[in-house]
Amino acid sequence: MRGLPAYVNNILDEYLTLFHVRLPNTLEGFYLQGSIALDAYVEDSSDIDFIAIINRRLSEGECEILAEIHRAIESTYSKPEMDGVYLMWADIGKLAPDDTDYPFYNGGQLSYGAHFNAITWWILKKHGISIIGPQPTALNVEIDPQHLVEYVVGNMNRYWAGRIEKIEHAMKNMLQFTTEEIDVEIEWSILGLLRQYYTLKEHGIISKLGAGEYAFLHMPEEWHPIIQEAIDIRKGAVRNRFSSDRERMDKALKFSKYMIDYCNRHLSFNKIGHPNSQ
Repeated sequence: MRGLPAYVNNILDEYLTLFHVRLPNTLEGFYLQGSIALDAYVEDSSDIDFIAIINRRLSEGECEILAEIHRAIESTYSKPEMDGVYLMWADIGKLAPDDTDYPFYNGGQLSYGAHFNAITWWILKKHGISIIGPQPTALNVEIDPQHLVEYVVGNMNRYWAGRIEKIEHAMKNMLQFTTEEIDVEIEWSILGLLRQYYTLKEHGIISKLGAGEYAFLHMPEEWHPIIQEAIDIRKGAVRNRFSSDRERMDKALKFSKYMIDYCNRHLSFNKIGHPNSQ
């Protein structure tokens, strides 16, 4: 598969072969999105994010087979993990959940639910990689850039604000967290919020690393060390900017609260076609 890392190709080859053997005449489309599609794949950090198109709703027994397929792949390849959802062609482009339980694989488990939003379809349409099926640009997906802004504002004030509040309450128990756990939280929060910031300013989607680099051009210098910390964690680079885990977590928390407040004050009403607020 052109342009993909060799080990990603190996995983996809084995997965697709196994899928066609165990669930024949079922898979009609398979698209890569996420960091691979955004040309920002990081070895040992990124997942293989995908959207699979099946031609029927799977039975309970078929879903168990699907779970077995993923377990077989993970028994051979611990990384990168596969992370994606199984839909039908008619589901593409939906912005609101319905009553259908869609199988999705994440974190080593097959679960059920609906996880559709404007960002998913925007990346698929503009950056997706077709492994099976028509090119993404030919898919019946039309996402107004304003849908991105509206989704991000809501997501920032629900998911991210709630997450930051939980972290703040947990700060008194910091000794219970390992350095590796703190690394994960810093990378996820800092780069995740910066991706939201980029979307609100530019009405587009960028990778985590791209969002970090973008922030150096737009964020006050006082925040640059914690942004660089998150970038280095993502890259697996050596770091020594902070004297303790508590210091860097405290800085990450302050930056996260600043980021949410800034976006609400200056960017949440940044409508398409109007100049960006500064």
